Amino acid sequence: MNNKMKVAVMEGIGKIGYTEREIQQPKNDEVLVKIQYVGICGSDLHYYEQGCIGDYIVKPPFVLGHEASGIVTKLGENVKNLKIGDRVALEPGKTCGKCEFCKSGRYNLCPDVIFFATPPVDGVFQEYTVHPESLCFKLPDNVSSMNGALIEPLAVGFHAAAQGDAHVGQKAIIFGAGCIGLMTLLALQSYGVNDICVVDILPNRLEQAKKLGATHVVNSLDKDYLDQFDRITNKSGFDIAIETAGTEITTRLCIKVVKKGSNIVCVGYSKTGEMTLPMSLLLDKEITIKTVFRYRDMYPRAIEAVAVNKINPSDVVTDIFAFDDIQNAMDRSVADKQNIVKSVIKISD
Repeated sequence: MNNKMKVAVMEGIGKIGYTEREIQQPKNDEVLVKIQYVGICGSDLHYYEQGCIGDYIVKPPFVLGHEASGIVTKLGENVKNLKIGDRVALEPGKTCGKCEFCKSGRYNLCPDVIFFATPPVDGVFQEYTVHPESLCFKLPDNVSSMNGALIEPLAVGFHAAAQGDAHVGQKAIIFGAGCIGLMTLLALQSYGVNDICVVDILPNRLEQAKKLGATHVVNSLDKDYLDQFDRITNKSGFDIAIETAGTEITTRLCIKVVKKGSNIVCVGYSKTGEMTLPMSLLLDKEITIKTVFRYRDMYPRAIEAVAVNKINPSDVVTDIFAFDDIQNAMDRSVADKQNIVKSVIKISD
């Protein structure tokens, strides 16, 4: 195998180029993975458009991409549970294992996490990467490599459902029908929640939600959208609300439309980072608000749900681009949100 690989690098805001880099060799507890698919995440688009997310600032050349699947091509000396040729989904965050959060099982909150495509750590818009065996999850034969790359955003949806204590018999509402909103729809279905309303302002995304099994879809640009919520719940309110749009208006609507004593899960990041909420109503209803930061221990659960044909995350994908076409993929994903819900890059067969 040639010891060089092709890498797509962000050379500046709105600009992708290509270079060659050395293929890394796996350490004792690592494997070398030939990347097959990488999803384009909202964070990738934000870095591409703005050059930063909060305090995380891109210093070019920088490699985007963290939703990945691939084939194991080389093993470190201590690797025991994987073999060459295994297809794997890569959980992108390496944590310290020593802090109070790691030790208590809340490793997604580790302050020293090293996460693909989070500056200064490069991502995986490239042909190969090394990664710890413990973070490479073998895909069953009936789970496609594309679905393997989508386990990452699906894990966010599963964590959101878990944070909201989702269960059979609930009536749920999801605000936002982008990739994470639709993945949350699939996750709720896997948890046994079958009566689900999805809210957005883009008709194509609502149509996608319908195809994925949403019981109701509501365009919040409709004048009677609040009446529609009342009709759906017989004015009794929703049992659980999950906010994925990251706007103040949708977060306030969560508070308005849920029952007393219910759960709201906030997943979407607001552009300002701050919101004004109706605290009196929140207190009167004794609502519990939980938040989501990535996920923890969700890869095995998400892979199992796909393997038993409960859900198919590739149904969320609207566009597939070649590795040589990443500039176009990023530009179109930014500019054509009316039609593009989720883009995936095919790196190799």
